[in-house]
Amino acid sequence: MSSDGTRYTHVEQYYPTAGRVILHVDMNAFYCSVHEAEEPELYRGKATAVAGSSEVRKGVIVTCSYVARGRGISTGMVVHQAMKKCPDLIVIRPDFHLYRKYSRAFMQIAYNYTPLLEATSIDECYLDITGSKQFGTPMEIAASIQDRIREELGLPCSIGIAPNKLLAKMASDLKKPNGISILRMRDVPKILWHRPCNELFGIGKKTAEKLKKIGIETIGQLAHSDERMLRDLFGINGTWLKNSAKGINHSPVQAEREANKSIGHTTTLPADISDMNDVQRVLLNISDQVARRLRKHEMLSQGIQITIRTPDMKTITRSRLMEVPTEDSSIIYREACALFAKHWGSGRPVRMLGITLQTLIPREESAIQMDLFEYEQKPKKESLIRIMDQLRDKFGENAVVTAGMIGDDPSVLLRDHKVRGTSLQKDNLQSLD
Repeated sequence: MSSDGTRYTHVEQYYPTAGRVILHVDMNAFYCSVHEAEEPELYRGKATAVAGSSEVRKGVIVTCSYVARGRGISTGMVVHQAMKKCPDLIVIRPDFHLYRKYSRAFMQIAYNYTPLLEATSIDECYLDITGSKQFGTPMEIAASIQDRIREELGLPCSIGIAPNKLLAKMASDLKKPNGISILRMRDVPKILWHRPCNELFGIGKKTAEKLKKIGIETIGQLAHSDERMLRDLFGINGTWLKNSAKGINHSPVQAEREANKSIGHTTTLPADISDMNDVQRVLLNISDQVARRLRKHEMLSQGIQITIRTPDMKTITRSRLMEVPTEDSSIIYREACALFAKHWGSGRPVRMLGITLQTLIPREESAIQMDLFEYEQKPKKESLIRIMDQLRDKFGENAVVTAGMIGDDPSVLLRDHKVRGTSLQKDNLQSLD
């Protein structure tokens, strides 16, 4: 800033006297970009894809590079279909440990510009830079973050600049890869209203189809629709839909992450299973890992939910409250098996299984009623669990396993921190200090 304050005055005019300035940082083709940054000699400028399984018949594309996208490859495509479209496609096994490392690094760069950072997934975050004038104009801050992420980490990203989170998210999608876009309230009619409803962030396929049935196909039509009619159809979400279509959003950047409300994991199987022994092995591995995560967060769980997906992609969930809060994987496993037996039973095929622990209670706040036997045995069991956790922390998740955990289905991979997947994405975002 010059001695007469010219620079400060120049920056001030880019910030509202009332309101906020929000950035949305969205990493481009994140998983593929990370591999390219790690091994540019193998992957730079090439058609690459990360797949849950690299086996041609079983793998599904999780994400792909922009070169691959230009050749018709897309997320969700089966590997063998992708290979037909693009024979030179390089399929990479996922390494979630590596992705988490880069996630922490890019968010630390962003955190340098404001403490008001909300991580929404492993590859995107919101920043409230309303009070960050000392770093320059919003465009200068966005460009600085983008440049540093590219220079220090070798990763591309797109950044949206807007007065709220909704429009910042929409803006970051306007130019990919490596784009910076500004989306103001006054720009909404021109830039968004001609687009179909399913392109509005927060509107899924089912909602878009429901809107289409009543003649609302574009965001502009939604913005001009009757709010009472929308509330009759969608309840309180009807108001949210209309406001969102007009670019209105008041949700703040949540800098402090809320305590976990649930901890869970699902695993999709390469082939349907129906034998109870196979089901129990999968539930045992999932129980083991969700319990490990529960203990790392110093929480107990009193609610358990299982998720079952059928071969025809129908998903059902069943849950119950347990009598006593627990962190014990054997109890979680027992309850999960009981729920499965009661609501599904053996002999019926499943394609995906999951366990979610709910009604979480901080360990230090729990007061558990124990009978005399438990009073004598529980401390011993807790001590054993802690020793096992320490061994696995030091020597790896496979250091201590039971025979029932061993198999060849994906649930076994949950113990491998490199490949266990995206349900653990945000466990590393507890602190950026």
